[in-house]
Amino acid sequence: MSAPPTDVAVDARERRRDPLLRMIGLARPRSARFALGVLLGAAATGSGVALLGVAAWMLATAANHPSITALSVAVVATRALGVSKGVTRYLERLVTHDAAFRTLAQVRVRVYERLARTEPFGRFRSGDLVSRLVNDTETTLDLLVRGLTPPLVSVVTGGATVLFLTVVYVPGGLLLAGGLLLAGLAVPLMAAALGRGPGRREAAARGVLSTTLVDTLQGAPDLVAYGAMDQQVARVMEADAELTRVARRDAATLGLSAGFTALITGMTVWGALFLGVTAVEDGAIGPTALAVLVLTTLAAFEIVAPLPAVAARLGSIRASGERLFGILDTPPSLAGPSLDEDPHREGSSEREAPVVDPDAAVPVRVRDLRVRYGPEEPWALDGVDLEIAAGETVAVIGPSGAGKSTLASVLLRFRDPDGGRVEVGGADITALPADEVRCVVSGVPQDPHVFGSTLRENLRLARPGCSDDALWEALRRARLAGEVEAMPLGLDTRVGSHGLGLSGGMVQRLALARAVLAAPRVLVLDEPTAHLDPDTRDAVVADLLDATEGFSTLLITHDLTGLDRVDRIHVVRDGRVLQSGTHAELLSEPGWYRTVSGR
Repeated sequence: MSAPPTDVAVDARERRRDPLLRMIGLARPRSARFALGVLLGAAATGSGVALLGVAAWMLATAANHPSITALSVAVVATRALGVSKGVTRYLERLVTHDAAFRTLAQVRVRVYERLARTEPFGRFRSGDLVSRLVNDTETTLDLLVRGLTPPLVSVVTGGATVLFLTVVYVPGGLLLAGGLLLAGLAVPLMAAALGRGPGRREAAARGVLSTTLVDTLQGAPDLVAYGAMDQQVARVMEADAELTRVARRDAATLGLSAGFTALITGMTVWGALFLGVTAVEDGAIGPTALAVLVLTTLAAFEIVAPLPAVAARLGSIRASGERLFGILDTPPSLAGPSLDEDPHREGSSEREAPVVDPDAAVPVRVRDLRVRYGPEEPWALDGVDLEIAAGETVAVIGPSGAGKSTLASVLLRFRDPDGGRVEVGGADITALPADEVRCVVSGVPQDPHVFGSTLRENLRLARPGCSDDALWEALRRARLAGEVEAMPLGLDTRVGSHGLGLSGGMVQRLALARAVLAAPRVLVLDEPTAHLDPDTRDAVVADLLDATEGFSTLLITHDLTGLDRVDRIHVVRDGRVLQSGTHAELLSEPGWYRTVSGR
């Protein structure tokens, strides 16, 4: 069902927030770790600045040939600061990266959970979806490591350094404050402004390149067969060239920012030297203070050095965040606990859900089922009623676009009804966890996916760790055992990417064997012969119906082959059931079924 109004309101408020703030908000559960990382980073950076300042004091003092005792404190302090800089920097990286990687792992889980409860492939092209899952999701790590900690460290350490130099010499402290503001604020703002457009284009160009590459790889056989490979390769090269052009603009922005930072650093150091020399001549400070003033000013710009590069990438990170939240903000097709709820926690909604006995006879009842894919979309299913008794085979037949596959999606918990009720074993499936429903209801989709592995591994997806005897039994039920026995490697035969090493009929039988191996009580066969030639289609239908004996089976098809063997047939068109009956009954009355059968 649709989400409650309060959730919709929260989502609406969240969507209005800047993507950068929303990405930082993902790290809120680990805010204490990031705060510790900021303190450690400030200690590391402060140690580096203090190290150069103490070294300047020690060298200037040593020029006067004091006793070694007078320098002993500075010597110890120099060693201590050198050690603390390395140790605190290591600890800062350890803490912040640990927190960032844990946050990234949580984001990935949320993305996968969202995809598991929605229909992403209707909204995103496969290559673009891969780019969102990999590149755009990983920008969260980039933002948290490079865009969150360094600015906060700069504020803490920069403020402390300015305060120290103000105590040493007020004009020098004020000059450093101005230089740090220019290098740490003005230059990053300029870099962010210059990088906003290229950053957005970079995220989009990366998605286009990923999409084009995936389309080229997946469609390679057809592209070669129709002589279109050269044109497709040209599209890949064009997408790559566009990404390269955007990357060059980004590099130019980084170079310009680095140049301005170096210029500001040099001018500030020269200004500090001029003020210091003037102050020494006037007797306001001594030569030792001059050395400390100048070298500390030089070291202080290490504090703000990372900021322009981070700012230049904010446009790209913001665009990636928009693409990431384009997935996370997609309304789920399934009702259930929120993505942040632990389904195993005591008292959670999935914990309290009723349980369907997977070993008992499981009838299916559909009452007034209504489904549509958007508020303004027409009804894909509009008041469908049907029943599948335990052990019965029921067919749903109709033309393409009639709503048959939508019915399969509801039964397999890929989406929820917008109206009506679907019961499996007497329980409303929307009150059951999706995984529990799929333990009872399994099936063979219209285009079953075969992984580029062995037959054994493809079968064991349904029941990990099961014995070879169970695999062979499933293959025998699917009428595939003979073909596998004839293969030199048997179950260890590699099927190739997307099952290219198998025929279309073998792929369907392999998917059926996998479904049978899962031992469900209800089988849903969605257009199992859609892409097969007539001779293969007849054989596959006969094998499917033989293999599904004992199951409650729903056969969804637009073809009439083998329907004389099913118990009941429902003719669906425009989302409604127009006719119901046995094969003989439907042939005896006028209507779509008799017209299509040619009788």
